[in-house]
Amino acid sequence: MKTEIIGLIAGVFTASSMLPQLIKIIKEKKANDLSLSMLAILITGLGFWIYYGTLREDWPIIITNGFSLLLNIVVIILSVKYKKKAEGS
Repeated sequence: MKTEIIGLIAGVFTASSMLPQLIKIIKEKKANDLSLSMLAILITGLGFWIYYGTLREDWPIIITNGFSLLLNIVVIILSVKYKKKAEGS
């Protein structure tokens, strides 16, 4: 039980690491210096973590990495959206 709690806490911190970046993108409505390649690699890794968690039936791994995947997808969508807006200006 103690191990699962530590894993869950670690997962929450890791999953929410992109939250400040997402908030900044939403506030400033721009994402000029964001590496889409890095995000693509990260999303691939998160997909494998979710698959691994599924194979182990480990809900903390599945949930925290699923949340992280969702945040990163939103970051990419907003990055593309605001990049197109900046090009159109």
